[in-house]
Amino acid sequence: MILVGSTILQFGQFLFDVYYWLILIAIFGSWFPQFQSSKVGVWVYKLVEPYLGLFRRFIPPLGAIDFSPIIALFAFRFISRFALEGLRQSLNMIGA
Repeated sequence: MILVGSTILQFGQFLFDVYYWLILIAIFGSWFPQFQSSKVGVWVYKLVEPYLGLFRRFIPPLGAIDFSPIIALFAFRFISRFALEGLRQSLNMIGA
């Protein structure tokens, strides 16, 4: 049973890591217009824009610099750690 819980936790960590890297790719890809219009760029932006859009609504750009993706990245790291700790504790409670 412990193996199942460990596998679930590792899979959750993997998903959070992949999304974190997609956010980073979107941030760096925004510097290159040709990336934004490529098939990969469009796919990445479709996945991360709903999350990044939440921060863009509340944090306006300062001149030409948009700090919202950086804050979104820090928030995502915090949220992922919090969520994975909650998952770990839940799995411990049910004995998985």
